[in-house]
Amino acid sequence: MEEGVILGKHLALDSCSIKANVKENNLKASAQNRFDKTRQLPGDPDARLGVLLHYPQAFQTKIAWFWGYRNHILNDVVSELPLHEKTLPANHDEKKQAVPLLREARESLALSPECVIGDANYDTEEILSYIFFEMKAEPVIPRNRRSTPPTSFTIKKGIVTCPGLLEMRRRGKMTVKGRTYIQYACPLHWSKKYRGQYLHCPAAHPKFFNQKGCNYLIRLTPTVRDQIAYGTRRFKLVYNQRTSVERIFSRLLAISMQRPTVIGLAATKNHCTIAHVTVLLVALTAHRLGYEDKIRYVKSFLPNLA
Repeated sequence: MEEGVILGKHLALDSCSIKANVKENNLKASAQNRFDKTRQLPGDPDARLGVLLHYPQAFQTKIAWFWGYRNHILNDVVSELPLHEKTLPANHDEKKQAVPLLREARESLALSPECVIGDANYDTEEILSYIFFEMKAEPVIPRNRRSTPPTSFTIKKGIVTCPGLLEMRRRGKMTVKGRTYIQYACPLHWSKKYRGQYLHCPAAHPKFFNQKGCNYLIRLTPTVRDQIAYGTRRFKLVYNQRTSVERIFSRLLAISMQRPTVIGLAATKNHCTIAHVTVLLVALTAHRLGYEDKIRYVKSFLPNLA
């Protein structure tokens, strides 16, 4: 950053898998209880079970399991260079690493970004609030379906209607993690108005018989999501810059960061840190030699200078 190569105005969050060198990751090898997360592998006692999501086609998701670690990074999207990284066992949720990663980078590098970009997995109240209120930056993180209110419920003139087109019963207020909601419950279970008129839910709700039907919450506490301009042209253009982190991982893959030959968490951390330092050293060398267009030439840097 002191050299002026990294501006630190547009940042991105992401993580990548680091598979451990254990036979459990080789599906052709015989392994008892291959994906039992309670196990401690003899080949790498620090490795933990993680999940890999692959999207072969639109609206199609493939899930795979692996033993190993995850490298969490914060990068500058303009220069496509890493700013901060952390390696943890694969069972550590990346959502819980975002705020500590941002806080550590902010304190050590004195960052003042304009926006922080991430995929929908980072759509949590804690992450959005930290970026917006603490960092005074714009969170460019699309909504996750888990945080989107269901569209099958309707509200008109203060009346909440369930998917079965029945007026729901208000059951008062509730507060969860400092956020207050008005709770509405299934009218067939909680309202005398419809008692005896229906044998089952008109909308065939799956929780009608074992969990007393549907439940709908109206949030009263203001949410930071109201401050985010979802769907605007600028939001989409800035979010498209997130692909920079994929290119960073591709360059790190070229120097074998995701194929470590070491065992254990401490050694894997060092392995990943050395890979990131290598990328930064290549960029620094290219900048000081006047090759500004080659700051991202990791694999072919030296041959191109010859």
